[in-house]
Amino acid sequence: MQSLLKFCGGLPERRFAAGEILLVEGGADKVLYVLIDGEIEVLKGPTQVNTQSEPGAMFGELAVLLDVPHTATVRATVPTRTYVVENAEAFLQGNPDLSFQLAKLLARKLNSITTYLVDLKNQFEDREDHLGMVNEVLESLLHESVEDASPGSDRYPDATI
Repeated sequence: MQSLLKFCGGLPERRFAAGEILLVEGGADKVLYVLIDGEIEVLKGPTQVNTQSEPGAMFGELAVLLDVPHTATVRATVPTRTYVVENAEAFLQGNPDLSFQLAKLLARKLNSITTYLVDLKNQFEDREDHLGMVNEVLESLLHESVEDASPGSDRYPDATI
């Protein structure tokens, strides 16, 4: 992730106090943040799904790349400093080397998630209760066309939840 930092020189910086929100789940702004130092937490609804303190971590990229509202809330857990990219789509299009690094980062995340889902599938494929659905979920995710993909789920169709 630190490789993303080298592309951010000259961008404006912003400081966040502990508890301050960078991005709001469901928000429509198309701003990217690149972590310089500090720590953030990612919240889906009230549930913390991740923390990140590695310099170069990027936030807001899914909303920009998919042209959807923010899929999670991002909040500083300690005093945090970031680079701010206001016109994120133009920035990504104008910086193919950075976009390639971002694509590699997203591919690594996708690989980790897919590996985890396959492990779940192997653990629960013989179950006849709700855990046995892992195979169906994995198959539908892996074969869903890009045009049909959208945030949310049948349980929570509102992508902001």
